[in-house]
Amino acid sequence: MKKVRKPLMFSLLMLCFMLVAHSGMAQAPPPPPADKGTNSNKVPGGGAPIDGGLVVSLAMAAGFGAWKLYKRKTLQFPAH
Repeated sequence: MKKVRKPLMFSLLMLCFMLVAHSGMAQAPPPPPADKGTNSNKVPGGGAPIDGGLVVSLAMAAGFGAWKLYKRKTLQFPAH
């Protein structure tokens, strides 16, 4: 039974990966923008805000650094 289970699980896993990849590639491309070819001065990407994600990333990095410093202070190793 063990000789059959491992290849069967591998085959099912590979089939799932192939089906997910196939469904991801099957999507139609988006339509072109309506204002194509104009000479207006627009920001590429539509001016999506990044400030919220940037603040969260910086706060998490600062918290991780503080945690690492705290761990270093509390786990003092004896000098050799």
